[in-house]
Order: sequence, then C-alpha cells, then structure tokens
Amino acid sequence: MQNSDWILQVKDTRRNFSNSAWVPLRELSNKEQGNFQDVGYTSNFFGCGSVAFPPEQRERADKFGWQQVGTGHRTSSYAYENGYYSPIEQYEYNDQEPIGVNLVFEYIQPVIGRREWILNPDLIIALGLVKDGSNWVRPEEDFIVVAREVIDDKGNSCLIEIKQEFLIDYLAARNLSLRLSYYRQRIANVANLEISSYASLINQEEQRDGGRFELLIRNLEDVYGGGWAEFRVWRTDIDKDEDAPVMEQENDENTDSESLQGYRGGYKGVSVEGEFWRDEWIEHKNTSVRVRGDTDPTLPQFIVETNGTRMKSESLNNEGIGRWLWFRSSIVNELLNHRGFSLQWYTAETGGIHSASGRRTHFGINTSDLITVYAYDITRLEPWEQHIWAAHNIAPEGKVASELLMSQVEVKPASTSAVENLLFRSMELLEAGFSKELNTELFSQEVNESEFTQSISRFSSRDQASLLRLAKELIRIFLDRLNVKNLRQLATHKDKEQFGSKRLLEDILAQKIGADEARQVFGVIAGVYDMRVGDAHPTSSDIGAALKLAKIDESDSFLQQGKDLISNFGESIWWVGKLLFSQSEVK
Repeated sequence: MQNSDWILQVKDTRRNFSNSAWVPLRELSNKEQGNFQDVGYTSNFFGCGSVAFPPEQRERADKFGWQQVGTGHRTSSYAYENGYYSPIEQYEYNDQEPIGVNLVFEYIQPVIGRREWILNPDLIIALGLVKDGSNWVRPEEDFIVVAREVIDDKGNSCLIEIKQEFLIDYLAARNLSLRLSYYRQRIANVANLEISSYASLINQEEQRDGGRFELLIRNLEDVYGGGWAEFRVWRTDIDKDEDAPVMEQENDENTDSESLQGYRGGYKGVSVEGEFWRDEWIEHKNTSVRVRGDTDPTLPQFIVETNGTRMKSESLNNEGIGRWLWFRSSIVNELLNHRGFSLQWYTAETGGIHSASGRRTHFGINTSDLITVYAYDITRLEPWEQHIWAAHNIAPEGKVASELLMSQVEVKPASTSAVENLLFRSMELLEAGFSKELNTELFSQEVNESEFTQSISRFSSRDQASLLRLAKELIRIFLDRLNVKNLRQLATHKDKEQFGSKRLLEDILAQKIGADEARQVFGVIAGVYDMRVGDAHPTSSDIGAALKLAKIDESDSFLQQGKDLISNFGESIWWVGKLLFSQSEVK
C-alpha cells in the first residue's frame, strides 16, 4: 500500500545519478494500476533525457532543463534549404547552431507505430561493444554488460542506461559532460483524503535535494469535470451523385454549422499528485583508459625476484626489459572459465592463451609445473586480465621453461608436440585408416578441435577427483563416439552383439594380431575406462589398480599425472592404428 513518503518521493529525491553505478541516457516509463479517473488509481511515471556538452557550452547548457533536455527533446537529422545538413548526433538549440551531442537517437516509426531508441554508434564502437540480446557487452573486458535497454510489450523503447564507469571514460575521451534532466510524477486517487494515508498532507512547492518538488491535492471533479463545447461546420454545395465533384472557394453561401455544449462531471474522490524535477551533470575524471588508452592507475604489481621484489605493471611494459614472470598452473583454468578464452598448444611444453581482447599470451611450463611468461606479454593485456594473472603470480622457482626460452631467446622453437595434440592426431589417423582401409566410419559424430582442446588438457588435473574426471572426458571423446553399429559389422566374436565399443574395437584388432596382444594394447584404455567408473565412485578401492593399469605414477604431481594420462591414452590409440593399418608416426 502506498503512503505519504511514496507520494512525497522522500527516498527518491535523495539519490543522484552522479553517484549511481547506472546512468539512464533516456528513459520513459509509467507503472499504472486502475483507471486514471477512478478512485484506487495509482501511477508512477519517470522520464529522463540527456545531452552531452563540451566545456565551451557549459555555462549555456547549465540553464537547460526538462524542456530543453528531457524526453520532449526530439533527435533527428535535418537538411536545410540553404544546403546545411544537421546529423542526428548534433544537438541544436537554435537552427544550424550545434552545441551538444546526443548519445541516444530517437527514431519514431509512424508507419508501424513504434518508437525505437538507438545508442550512439560512435559510443558503441569507441568502447568496443557488441549487442547481446538486450545488452551491449564489451568482449575485451570479460563480456561485461556496459549498457542495456528495456523494450515494453508493444515494442517501444523505454530505457537505455549505461554503467557510469564506461560512460565517463567515453566522455573524457571526447571532453564532454553529460547533462541529465528528469521528472518523476506519482499519483494516487483516494475516496476520502481525511481517512487516507495522505490525511496530513497539504499543497506545497519547495526546492529540495537540488531539484523542485510540488504536491497537488485536488478533487477529481476539479481535475476531470467541466463544461464542454462542440462546433461543427460542413459544406452544402456538393452533389454526391456527380462523378467528379469540385468544391468552390468556401463562403457563407456554401457552408452551414451547428454548436453543442454541456457539462461532464460526477467524479468522486481526491487526486494526490507529487512531482519532482531535477537537472544534474555527469562529469568525467580526465582519464580514458579504454577509449583514449590512458594509463590505468589501478594496474597490479608483479613478483619479479626470488626474494619477493615486485615491480609495477607499467614499469614492465617495455619489450626491451628481459624479465619473465612465474604463475601457478591454475591460471590456465581460471582464464578458460571466462567467455572468449581458448588454449592452443605450440610444443610439448609451450602454448598460448587467446583472450577475448584478441591478445595471445605465449607461456611455457617449467620443471616445477609453473607457468612462465615474458613480462611484457602480460603488461599488454587488458587491466582486468592483468589482475587475474597477478592473483596467480608467485616468486620465481624452477627456472624459465626451457622450450619457452628456445622460442623467445634462441629463436629456435622446439620440434616437440603437446600430448593433447598428439592424442587428437592419433584419433584422426585411426579414423582415416578405418575410412580408407575398411570403408567405414569409425565415429558416429565429429568433434571440433577447439572444443577438444578446452576439454582435454593436463591443466584439468588438479587433484585425484579432477584426474578421474579427465579420464571420463577421454572416454567420452573416444570410446563414447565410436560407431558401435559399424564396429559390430566388422567384429567376429560370437558375443559381439553384447559387446560395447571398447570390446568391439579390441576384437577387430585381435583379428589382426591375436587376442593376447590386443588385450595388452588396450591395457591403458581399459585402465582409463576403469578410472571413469571411479569418477562416479571416488572411494572405490579399485582406483589404485586402474591408475596402475593406465600407467600413472601416483608419486608425480597431478599436472604430470594428467599429462601422462593423456599421453598414454593417445599412444594406445596410435598403436591400434599402427597395428591395424601400419600407420606412420604422429608428427
């Protein structure tokens, strides 16, 4: 139930948009209940308009309010007869006198009866935004929502707002200040003022919280009741039976008229109406990190020495400074959890993290299972990415990854391959062998290499539970994709109708090399399969036996165990192809 504080807008007038996380660039909304002429009707209307002005127009714009900047302000392009053209971005106070910039364009579509608001394309491109549903997001910054819109059920735009942090970045780059003008109106119709929540209120007008508030209490009869008059004039000189009638100039002889008048009333009840107008400025802070590329004062520091000595990011932002940084391997999964990031392998122990900002961070894995990166490569990343890296930064340990040094210092990249890539190539070779030699499709579905790289990685192995989940992913990516129907046609075992994909493939290999040898080749695959079962029952006593069968040394680090798991599994698949089709080694 509404009360006097609601109609007086006590809480609302205290809030300024200059202190808000979100700033409306344009808003037009009204929440109503009931018929506006009846008792019980309530309305909560809010409208806001905005225009950005340069410093030289500040004094003039300081006098602009609801009439000049509010929702009554229309934006449109216009071509003057003298050849002057006014683009829609320009705010003109007088004809051919642009003094401001519109950040939202209003596009009235009379043919379809709809109102569309368009965020200024310059702002969209300058901040690197893309449309994602009803939001504009910034991919370079973890797809953070920067601006958003609301469309009503009739398809009309009713709100476009932007995060102030990004707004002031853009304003700083263009040296503009944003002028807001807004109006809030609340109405409540009651049967009797004396017994309502508004009994203690009286008409008032006051300056409050930097704006103007007005309270009006009126009888509904005074608001909606009153006399009315109607005057009708018509032509008398037209013969409706003529094929092509023509009307002459209007005069007293060919026109006639009548007038009616009356009174409409009977409205019972009282209208209590609270109105508030305010204008305010949204100022920038002379810093534009995103649009102008100013130095971000919040950039982190990184540990650069074994004694814990740190250096500021901006101090390391020099390609000629030959330093590397060390990070926990957990940084890789942390980054891959963010939208738009991907992992690519270059050699056995080096790879690259591709980010949504378009950057690629070349890393190496050293003997201590730590990630090492050339410091300059980190300082070139977006500030928010640097903070993530900084959270995983540790003091140097285990030297710089040798294969990374080979690439960055010796300019002679290692000729090795990551076990993740070798596994994928082994599956490709086996698939090609079945297609070429046996004329059958090995897999029932394709797997995208980029998707494969994200799901199958040594970095997924952080503890025994995640190692078992990695085993489950290996089974999913290989055994679960095998085309059982096709394999069953190639198998010869008497029980092949009851066999699953693993036993069917093993039987096909046994036809070539014998059952005992085939069982030996499939030993690792069987062990990984048993590990997958262990993922569902982590307390099973069979996990140790499964790890042994998969040739996993439990004394190694979990990162190394994950690497060995992928390597052993891929090697087994390669041997299946080698023995079936005499394939050459995976390069």
